[in-house]
Amino acid sequence: MDRPKGLAARAGSWSARHRWAAVGGWVLFVILSVAIGSMTGRVDVTGSEEAPGESGQVARILDDAGITSPASETVLVQTRERGGPTADDRAFRAAVAEVTRAVEATGKVTAVTSPYDSDAISKDRRSALVRFEMRGDPDTATERIEPVLDAVAKVQDGHEALRVEQFGDASGDKAFEDAFGDDFQQAEFSALPVALGILLIAFGALVAALLPVVLAMTAFIATTGLVAVVSHVVHMSDTANSVMLLVGLAVGVDYCLFYLRREREERAAGRDAQTALRIAAATSGHAILVSGFTVIVAMAGLLFTGVADFKAMGLATLMVVAVAVVGSVTVLPALLSLLGERVEKGRLPFLGRLKRGRGGSGGSGESRFWRAVLGRVLRRPKVSLAVAGGALVLLAAPAVGMNTANLTLDQEFDSSMPIVAAYERMNEAFPGGPDPARVVVKADDIDAAPVRAAIAEFRAQAVAKGASTGPVEVTVHDRQNVAEIEVPLVGGSDEAKSEKSLNILRDEVRPATLGAVDGVEAPIGGSTASSKDFTDKIGSAIVPVFAFVVVFAFLLMLMSFRSLTIAVTAIVLNLLSVGAAYGILTAVFQHGWGAGLVGAEGVGAVVAWLPLFLFVILFGLSMDYHVFVVSRIREAKVAGRDTRDAVVHGVVTTAGVVTSAAVIMVAVFAIFGTLSMQSMKQMGVGLAAAVLIDATVIRGVLLPAVMTLLGDRNWYLPRWLRWLPDLTHDEPATAGRPEVPAGAPGAYGPADHEPRHARV
Repeated sequence: MDRPKGLAARAGSWSARHRWAAVGGWVLFVILSVAIGSMTGRVDVTGSEEAPGESGQVARILDDAGITSPASETVLVQTRERGGPTADDRAFRAAVAEVTRAVEATGKVTAVTSPYDSDAISKDRRSALVRFEMRGDPDTATERIEPVLDAVAKVQDGHEALRVEQFGDASGDKAFEDAFGDDFQQAEFSALPVALGILLIAFGALVAALLPVVLAMTAFIATTGLVAVVSHVVHMSDTANSVMLLVGLAVGVDYCLFYLRREREERAAGRDAQTALRIAAATSGHAILVSGFTVIVAMAGLLFTGVADFKAMGLATLMVVAVAVVGSVTVLPALLSLLGERVEKGRLPFLGRLKRGRGGSGGSGESRFWRAVLGRVLRRPKVSLAVAGGALVLLAAPAVGMNTANLTLDQEFDSSMPIVAAYERMNEAFPGGPDPARVVVKADDIDAAPVRAAIAEFRAQAVAKGASTGPVEVTVHDRQNVAEIEVPLVGGSDEAKSEKSLNILRDEVRPATLGAVDGVEAPIGGSTASSKDFTDKIGSAIVPVFAFVVVFAFLLMLMSFRSLTIAVTAIVLNLLSVGAAYGILTAVFQHGWGAGLVGAEGVGAVVAWLPLFLFVILFGLSMDYHVFVVSRIREAKVAGRDTRDAVVHGVVTTAGVVTSAAVIMVAVFAIFGTLSMQSMKQMGVGLAAAVLIDATVIRGVLLPAVMTLLGDRNWYLPRWLRWLPDLTHDEPATAGRPEVPAGAPGAYGPADHEPRHARV
């Protein structure tokens, strides 16, 4: 037998011959990865790394000075109706005093400040704020907040004419953890049974359905350990871990599906087990390598954002993809060799009958449904291209007016939540009060007269210039030569207005006051500043990330298929798919069109981090399907079919796999679309819609229509590009293949490195 050509073919051949060594090596790799990761531990992104721009500077100055901000809490005491008691009435004063005594009595708080001492009383005298701080480590304050919440609730019970509501760092975090923490975790855990159920339907056998899930999960578990080691260089996060699970499940299942379906198809066509595995390794295995490298390139784009969380996501996901690729071309063929016919164990007869009754493919691997669709598409390819392309352009059109923003509390969460309602009422009575801008002043001598004078002038100018209505509070840390200034911003939760106030502080007030003193640093942070800095950073990263991903994906496609046309087509179709997803997001979540269909509402914006994240994930997953389909088309072309027949053969023989993989991804992403958090809902709906469009309209209509219209021009490679490395490595003719009529599915011609016309 000829020596297998290509890395995937050689790896698959070796694993099939040394199957116990391959399986044992994989198990050992997973165990060692987890063990080493457990010993080293994971280092997570810190607050100072998390926030870009001036917000990050604020966190770094405080960290370097050893200043830890306590978890602060605020209780709103407010008259329910006009004509009720005001801050000057005895009943109102009694309620404030009762709140003060109640929270102090818990022993969990410190620095309790009455509104009558801090002047935290609204202009209409109907609202007042009692402020205090939680004792102990702010990171664990949620564990101690319950008695304080109970104490405030008891005060509320005794004052029906007043609202007595609490909001703060610890109470807010606890409310959101209780409401959404389990929700998000449950969505992650639901992904596995959903994937397994769909694979059972796709394969009709329990063992075959379990293989992709086992491969994906062992790849994820091993990568979790490796990520812990790497986190000592590039810090990680829980968000990165969740994204790594989603991507790892997606590609792990996809790659195993590609390989397993091809091996079963070759066996059904009459080939012996060894030959079937060899063909699967050289064809699907090679497609997995190309696809995996393309996905890795896409994920690597996140490393160029300059945002710590995105860098963590990028590195974690490219690592899990690399591990899944290695597992797919090594341990998977070993398992298939070991199992043999037992891969069909646990067959579900009803599902088998159902698939055959609905036009299943039998042994050929072809889809009757997609053959019927293709018949219509290819009868009028120009019309199909115009209709499908026009529909996607129309879907993408709303994206032209996309508005991105970090969602405010009332946009992100359901306003019926008591904690959100309390925040909104506080913000209405005291604009910017619940979430002020935070200025950190660092000087060689914080007590120096020029510095003190500049701080005083900054306080005065912040109000005089209209950025704040006050009170502007200053805390001085003499030992560390650091001062903190809290400035409630005019505009509060109204993003546009509060950003305008922030710009006044940064561009007008600071340069004329603190900026005029030599040796003084005065970055401005806070929630509004963090949102703006993050949005600005993401905006500046879009062009380099897009350019990196598109250029390197283009080069990989060019070298893998030795065709300029195929590479250009792949990029254009994927960008069209991403554009349609952007349009759907903008229409549903920004404008509210059809939002009720997905249990959402228009919030006027798409969450700032999503477009870039969506582009990278979708580009990677879309290339996954594209490489698999085009590889099969090219294989048929090399075997001697004309372009039209090769397109039909390639699409109908891969349609079942692509559809199964896409249905799994749509179902998993749709789970996230059911969550209550607006950002998670947007992510789930965007990814589910995009994958659905990609697997149907793009792969089933546009790709075959375009390739049919282009004909032999699909394989065009200019002479001046022929120096590029050849990554095709087509499978040579294999002894032992049964004779198959030239026009039948599974027919093969002489092996070659290029389609015949390209050789000429």
